[in-house]
Amino acid sequence: MAQHTEAALLRLYIGESDQHDGRPLHEAIVLRARELGLAGATVLRGPMGFGRSSRLHTTKILTLSEDLPLIIELVDTRDKIDSFIATAEPMLGSCLVTLERVEVVRYGRDGGLE
Repeated sequence: MAQHTEAALLRLYIGESDQHDGRPLHEAIVLRARELGLAGATVLRGPMGFGRSSRLHTTKILTLSEDLPLIIELVDTRDKIDSFIATAEPMLGSCLVTLERVEVVRYGRDGGLE
């Protein structure tokens, strides 16, 4: 039987070359989320995109970019997401952040999302 829970989805839009304390920023964010016990985190790599600078980042062979777009998605209760944002804010630099309410539908074993 499916379990429905209201949750929050946090998306962080960063570049692949972004760093924090000498390590890739996406690693630092996911490891921080894990330390704080968030229900889940996923890093998605985009084959093409642009941000505020309008500079195109792409995997096309003729214009190979070393700074492809990354999206980090984090899911948990709103309280845990808010707590994560507060502790992670110093490492974020200039990234785009979106936050939305979602309904999580869980199948199978228990765990996460209180």
